Amino acid sequence: MSPVASPYMPEIHDSTVSALDIPDDLTIPQFFLDTAHAARPDRSSDTPCLIEEDTGRKIYFSELRERTFGLANALSLRWRIGEGDVVCILSPNHVDYPVVIWAAHRLGATVTAAEPSFSTVEEIAHSLIATNASFIVVHPDFLKAAVAAARKADIPVYRIILFDAVTGSGAPASHPVLNNLIQDGLKLEAQFEEKRLSAGDAKSKVAFLSFSSGTSGLPKATAISHYSVIANVVQRAVHNKVNEDHAPLDEQRFRPGDISAAVLPLFHIFGVTNIHFMLFCGMSTVVMPKFDFQGMLKSIVRHRITHLFLVPAQIVLLCKNPAVKKYDLSCVRFCLSGSGPLPAELAQQLCAIFPNASICHSYGLTELGTTVSMTSLSQRIAVSGSSGSILPGISTRVMTEDGRLAAPGEQGELWIKGPAMAMGYADDQTATLETFVDGWMRTGDLVYIRDNEIFVVDRLKEIFKVRGFQVSPAELEGHILSHPDVVDVCVVGVPDEYSGEVAMAFVVLNPDAAAQAQRDLKQSRKAKMGIMKHVVDVKANYKWLSGGVEFVDTLPRTATGKLLRRHLRDQARESRAR
Repeated sequence: MSPVASPYMPEIHDSTVSALDIPDDLTIPQFFLDTAHAARPDRSSDTPCLIEEDTGRKIYFSELRERTFGLANALSLRWRIGEGDVVCILSPNHVDYPVVIWAAHRLGATVTAAEPSFSTVEEIAHSLIATNASFIVVHPDFLKAAVAAARKADIPVYRIILFDAVTGSGAPASHPVLNNLIQDGLKLEAQFEEKRLSAGDAKSKVAFLSFSSGTSGLPKATAISHYSVIANVVQRAVHNKVNEDHAPLDEQRFRPGDISAAVLPLFHIFGVTNIHFMLFCGMSTVVMPKFDFQGMLKSIVRHRITHLFLVPAQIVLLCKNPAVKKYDLSCVRFCLSGSGPLPAELAQQLCAIFPNASICHSYGLTELGTTVSMTSLSQRIAVSGSSGSILPGISTRVMTEDGRLAAPGEQGELWIKGPAMAMGYADDQTATLETFVDGWMRTGDLVYIRDNEIFVVDRLKEIFKVRGFQVSPAELEGHILSHPDVVDVCVVGVPDEYSGEVAMAFVVLNPDAAAQAQRDLKQSRKAKMGIMKHVVDVKANYKWLSGGVEFVDTLPRTATGKLLRRHLRDQARESRAR
């Protein structure tokens, strides 16, 4: 579809790419481990890059470079990993996760990752086959699944190595342990010659095959270049004026020596770009193996964490769980919500939980190298409903249903182009052509733009119509979450003979309310009516929960916290069809 010219709104351009100084002849490790940049502050020698959460072990810049070289040397010598290979990482967050990434990239290989905790052997095998992976680095807890998946994908078991030794029995001889390989590699002269790229090559060299969240279908392997990751980090640095003397040090958003938490999974590209951004800013990152709510609160206090990158599901826990009051969280000076819209009510509660913090929002997609917008540096608290201002170097269009450019403030599908945009979907030309059109990426998100800020209404595929009126599940979920008894919610459209579809809510109650509802059917009905009235009191009648309320113990989500709405929608429709 080609856009129709509009007299109301031209393309929005924040700035030119050339002003960002993004090198296009470097790989990711060459840029982040070997190269200085004007936007990059100096890192103090006593500031660690990574901190292991449980042990407090600190890894400094020089050790990171050494470990990367040692592993690359061993992988080259023993398995001849190099150009054309795809290395799959199957592990929760680990301090050596970045080392594996950079070692593979030093050798010219591509990196992919599979979600370990909730994936079946078949799903892991699908990831291996879809990316043509030839080597696996796995956490010992998932070795059995990795071996089974490798067999299905025709990967020899001797091409599987472990992050750590198997507890108790030691690692089998056929599965070497990462640290031993690193030490072996450091004892030898270089067994490989690192490729130097020509101008422009970083834009076409695939660094990651990263799977999209797959909330509306099977995840697709997105091809992300070395240039894309570098560009997104530089864009974020320029947007936040990193290494610029624009304000007193204590008022600057990202400073050398600050401490962030890697609580988001590193098998997702958002977690990957975050850890590279922290490294670029001269900050330390506490690597948490997985998200554990109480553990995160303890870690914030123990490590004096200053920066949090979270998703709305985690923020809901912060705002709804009474355990938060037991912890002194005054050290947090920055909290960002990404990966989905944050209801205004939760943003207000977050300000009380982190009184010393800037509360920021961001918007992004895997296909765009993650971050597209972030709360402006001039705003300590994000504008309600906004996903932030557009990063430098990004152009946007808002396209209406009839194919014209939207007027200012008018809703439509967001189209984006920028330097961090992905190359397309691996081995899926049809999906690539549908999503990437004439240099633009169609996001599938319904938005409007005001004063250079993006306001996300909802996913176009998730919006449903009641008597011809559009209903946004995200809008209703944000309001329902303000009910004191509700800790989580998912709204779906279900078939209705008169209205076409009507709204239905799957609700997780807080423990006290849930216990009352389970004990007494009358109390359960009363609680459901109370939630429905909560909507009736403030929303138009076509947005009411005419499909009812169903209480559930948990909601299905991806590892990055996104609702698997299609699962509940299918469940609701099957139930009503009986």
